[in-house]
Amino acid sequence: MAEPSDANAPGPPLWELTVARVKEVLRDPGALLWTFGFPVFLMVVLGLAFRSSPLAPQRIVLACASQDACGPLAAWLAQEPRLSVQRAPLAPALRDMARGKLDLVIEVPHAGSGEPAVVYHYDPTRREAHLARLAAQVALDDRPSAVPGRDRLHTERGGRYIDFLMPGVVALNLMGSGVWGIGFSIVEQRRRKLMRQLATTPMRRSDFLLSYMFSRLVFLVPEVALLFGFGALAFDTPVTGSWFAIAVVSVVGAFAFTGIGVLIGSRVESSEAAAGWANCVMMPMWLLSGVFFSYELFPEALHPTIRAMPLTALTDALRAVTNEAAPLAA
Repeated sequence: MAEPSDANAPGPPLWELTVARVKEVLRDPGALLWTFGFPVFLMVVLGLAFRSSPLAPQRIVLACASQDACGPLAAWLAQEPRLSVQRAPLAPALRDMARGKLDLVIEVPHAGSGEPAVVYHYDPTRREAHLARLAAQVALDDRPSAVPGRDRLHTERGGRYIDFLMPGVVALNLMGSGVWGIGFSIVEQRRRKLMRQLATTPMRRSDFLLSYMFSRLVFLVPEVALLFGFGALAFDTPVTGSWFAIAVVSVVGAFAFTGIGVLIGSRVESSEAAAGWANCVMMPMWLLSGVFFSYELFPEALHPTIRAMPLTALTDALRAVTNEAAPLAA
């Protein structure tokens, strides 16, 4: 007579191990978040930034030396659905174009200056600039009296995409070093019970926390100098502002992100949880703060929130100093 089978008997080892791994993932909210939630979040953010529309307007600015001549041109260009037209002085408009906020600047000189009626300022390395240039020319050519013009190409150092990108990469590295490096170090000390041993010494708690901030200064100088130096050697990226201003901005940014790292490390119990919180804090800034492209691409309702992010402030400050020679007070 056959013995009755045990319903609770384990199955084959491969089956049991696979089931155990699946249960581990299902019981870890962080793993579920990064497996299913983060890809959706990534698609939403990039979809908002690069959303498509049948009439996606090109961003242009009309910079006029005479407001009398500017009015008719602005009214005519405003009828073109492919263009989003604003009016601003030439110098701020060119600065915004270098920051990636504009695609084209149309300058209208004085009538008696001997210059063409309009001057098209744009970066020839950007596809959006060519599209804006073509749309503006077609619109102006359709006027009863055609508007002649010439191109003014902006390929000088400080206005290229790599010049836009380099300060953002430096800021991104400062954020990663502060949040990841400091947060994980504190969690590891707690996990290995080292903090209990340190608590028995004549150490003040403030000394323990400040040591992390000051240790960042040791690596801050070679970290920033290496990145800017590599950019200058490999891509000829300029540093037009003061190195003192860069140092001050970098120190303030490093301390800010070190504080975030200390906060994360002091509230979680495991390295897995620290990784989840660090990614949760950094990923929105990594995507929204204008490191790789201007945050002006996002809907205007999000701009106040984006500007409030620490990485946005640090990136904008480093770009202003390195590309525009802005003083520290700015």
